[in-house]
Amino acid sequence: MFFTRIESKGLAHYSYFVADKTDAIVIDPRRDIDVYLTLALQNGCTIRHVFETHRHEDFVVGTPELGARTGATLWHADPELPYTYGAPAEDGQTWKVGRLRLSALRTPGHTPGSLSYVLDDPSGEPWIAFTGDTLFAGDVGRVDLMGMDRAPGLAAELYDSIFAKLLPLGDGIVVCPAHGAGSVCGETIAERTWTTLGIERLRNPKLRVASREAFIASAAVELERPPYFRRMESYNVLGAPPLAGLPLPRAVSPKHLHAERAGGVVIDTRSETCYGAAHVPESVSLWEEGLSAFAGWYVPYDTPLYVVCDPGHEQEVCTLLSRIGYTDIRGYLAGGMLAWHMAGLPSMATAMTTVQGLCRELDTQGDQYILDVRTEGERKAQGAIPSALEIPASFIPKRYREVPQDTKTYVFCGSGLRSMMVASFLASKGWESIHVVLGGIAGWSSTTCPLEHQSSSEQ
Repeated sequence: MFFTRIESKGLAHYSYFVADKTDAIVIDPRRDIDVYLTLALQNGCTIRHVFETHRHEDFVVGTPELGARTGATLWHADPELPYTYGAPAEDGQTWKVGRLRLSALRTPGHTPGSLSYVLDDPSGEPWIAFTGDTLFAGDVGRVDLMGMDRAPGLAAELYDSIFAKLLPLGDGIVVCPAHGAGSVCGETIAERTWTTLGIERLRNPKLRVASREAFIASAAVELERPPYFRRMESYNVLGAPPLAGLPLPRAVSPKHLHAERAGGVVIDTRSETCYGAAHVPESVSLWEEGLSAFAGWYVPYDTPLYVVCDPGHEQEVCTLLSRIGYTDIRGYLAGGMLAWHMAGLPSMATAMTTVQGLCRELDTQGDQYILDVRTEGERKAQGAIPSALEIPASFIPKRYREVPQDTKTYVFCGSGLRSMMVASFLASKGWESIHVVLGGIAGWSSTTCPLEHQSSSEQ
């Protein structure tokens, strides 16, 4: 028998590969499917079935691609949706995987038709519950994606799914969710690499409630919804456009990129300091590890994309973009910014200062205009900057007009990564006097503008 979890960087997405004898299955696959094909080849087995726990909102699934490449039977949840592939798995349906048995367990709540799958070990005892977005380590699935008017009803269904169906399976059952810490599909997913139903019963705050009503109140809350979710929902039912430029896009010369960039978007995934020193005019700064979290907010779909990145990272960057539905990747800048400069093409720079430098200006020159793009949670935990304009980085594309265009503005995020992204966006909209603050709260030392901390009673 062989069992492994595949983790997708950036999305905090988990998919699973299970094999016994010559049979294998995959649960909640990502779009770049070579990892599953390689595992099947290495273990001398054939992928017989591919399962989905629910319609995913934050990435493009690889179910149709796996079916086309392997001939596997495809099974999805949410039978009321007009899927163009596969068939709906039914509550109680079972499948053999060599000596193992997999059973479908309907666990609605996150979506009306969400499924969990229970895997028995070779002796026939329940072993693993693949819970999708129903139950995470330290959290439960969000119920606000279908609208807050339906959230209380879905939260009630989620309570019943967890307390009446999953927890009775036994404390020793291993929990295998579709996401880990950092995913936007949960608010407080814990950094527990592996967990069990027993651990969650004891440690998950959402499960340590006094009543069904208390659970509904804690779960039926509205969370931040990235705008690209709607597109993922459509792609994962009707099918995504075919990939272009993958697994590796073509190299594009500096002069070619200079001529074509006006009709597309240039994404620069280098470090914030490299971007700040010199970049292709009107390009968007999106550091590689932040692509999955922020591209859907800052980069439009249905437009040609070009990539500027560190040498050797071209394939990884394009793979990360493809996982969240970007398909029209025209190429990457051959030779990077060095080649751009050697071709005699114009570049731009972004003014940068350290957090200590900003504090010195505050103490010696008085008030400075500061745009704080941290989240509300960060400001509560770390301290707020008095008089700063507070707009979380993900809200900037909709609220950027609140930033004064004729005022020297310092953008602060706690590291410089999100600040540079915001600065690049503002520059593309015509803002000129933008300064990125490098460094975090640990370096804040202003005596005239000390951080404001909420008291425990206020929190």
